[in-house]
Amino acid sequence: MKCIIIEDEIPAQRILKSYIGKVSYLELVGTFNAALKAYDTLHSEAIDVIFLDINLPDISGLSFLRTLKNPPTIIMTTAYPDYAVESFEFETIIDYLVKPFSLERFLKAIQKTQRNQPKAAVTETVKTPSETLFLNVDKTFHKIQFQDIYYVESERNYLTLVSKQQKLSFIASLRTWKEKLPQNQFIQIHKSFVINVKHVEKITGNEVYIYDKRIPVGRTFKARLFEVLEIN
Repeated sequence: MKCIIIEDEIPAQRILKSYIGKVSYLELVGTFNAALKAYDTLHSEAIDVIFLDINLPDISGLSFLRTLKNPPTIIMTTAYPDYAVESFEFETIIDYLVKPFSLERFLKAIQKTQRNQPKAAVTETVKTPSETLFLNVDKTFHKIQFQDIYYVESERNYLTLVSKQQKLSFIASLRTWKEKLPQNQFIQIHKSFVINVKHVEKITGNEVYIYDKRIPVGRTFKARLFEVLEIN
């Protein structure tokens, strides 16, 4: 499971890094001393667990959590147990570590993440047949046919999937999502766009037209697009 630490106290960071390093199935992706600095990583990586302090310099841990549409599993870390009651409003908070905490207490919290993981993966998809996926957005599973997807657009830590029937926004990284799509049908043409080549109507200059949507083509992606579309 990929995890990040959002903690402004250096001693607490060191303890968490040490404990995480002792658990073989945990991968530490990043450590941040302020919550807002973690946005880019949450955008680019599929994070499973956040070790989140409450008292942070720019925005509190709980306030930061309220800004995340579909947050991963959260383990709160704080020196102030009085916040525990307030944290109960968040379904993804599975444990509350009061500093200083022991390795034994840390391991008990990690065991809860394993039990909670299927529920926590709220931004991922569940594939059924090879031509279909179910996308979980706000606790509703939307059935989507690959052939009906027009394009997927990335903006900050959100993706927007536009299909024949609907437009859905959710938290995920474009890199992770691109791997879920059939490689012979979908291609990345810009740092922020993956398109279904079957719906391309025309190409003008550095823009692809998919119905009424004009999508920019990045310079480094254009040759691959022409190759897939068999354009000389």
